[in-house]
Amino acid sequence: MNSAANTSVSAETLVIGATGKTGSRIVRNLRQRGLPVRSGSRSATPPFDWQNPAGWEACLAGIRSVFISYAPDLAAPGARDSIAELIGAARAQGVERVVILSGRGEPEAQACEQIVMNSGLEWTVVRASWFNQNFSEGAFVDMVKGGEIQLPAGQIPEPFVDVDDIADVATVALTEAGHSGQVYEVTGPRLLTFDDVAAELSHATGRSITFREIPHDAFVAGVAKSGAPEVVAWMMDYLFSVVLDGRNASLTDGVQRALGREPKDFADYAREVAATGQWEAAA
Repeated sequence: MNSAANTSVSAETLVIGATGKTGSRIVRNLRQRGLPVRSGSRSATPPFDWQNPAGWEACLAGIRSVFISYAPDLAAPGARDSIAELIGAARAQGVERVVILSGRGEPEAQACEQIVMNSGLEWTVVRASWFNQNFSEGAFVDMVKGGEIQLPAGQIPEPFVDVDDIADVATVALTEAGHSGQVYEVTGPRLLTFDDVAAELSHATGRSITFREIPHDAFVAGVAKSGAPEVVAWMMDYLFSVVLDGRNASLTDGVQRALGREPKDFADYAREVAATGQWEAAA
């Protein structure tokens, strides 16, 4: 961790994606520090909407630092143009610092990173892939409750990372000196297959949770048939057809470099969530 990281930056921060897994935690972190924060979401005042650039000026007024989480993913069609337009608006409003949440192993996301890196602003990139919280706050929570995780995942290992760690890295990058120009690839402390994940969830919940591999096309068709938004179906297709191919099957030290501590292990995450009763099987 950079020795200069103890110097705080006192300025208002805009958190784009403030209602998401990472953004909501960053908002909480900033408020706990007593720092001014503006939520960037369609339900906020002023509202932030990626589809309405005309409203961005009001969101950026008086802002010194911005956290960017693009929905559904920086690899999505149109993301590069949106990021370029947002960075231009941020410069025009006097924003000084940008932290962007990016996708590990995603060339399209890294193209968006380059826009931020070439902006002339202070920047930090936080790259992550599969979140622990996908099993408790995302698309797979009902599978866990039902006792069987059905995904087209095979036996490829993934260094699942906890969203609390991602948010903590982003928070220090937004508020402390010493993180400008850094790319933090963040992972958990070990590689896990989905069989390993099922075993950890079984141990934490005290009941049998298994993993069953299903064909990719059947999975994507099932997501679409469930009535999920088109962007969700696209994201699931992209994650399982492109990203989960072994390209991210290695550990990194992003959490350690940014925070000076080890990342949370999946077993600790699973034990904490299980204690809340969230994964109890439906009666």
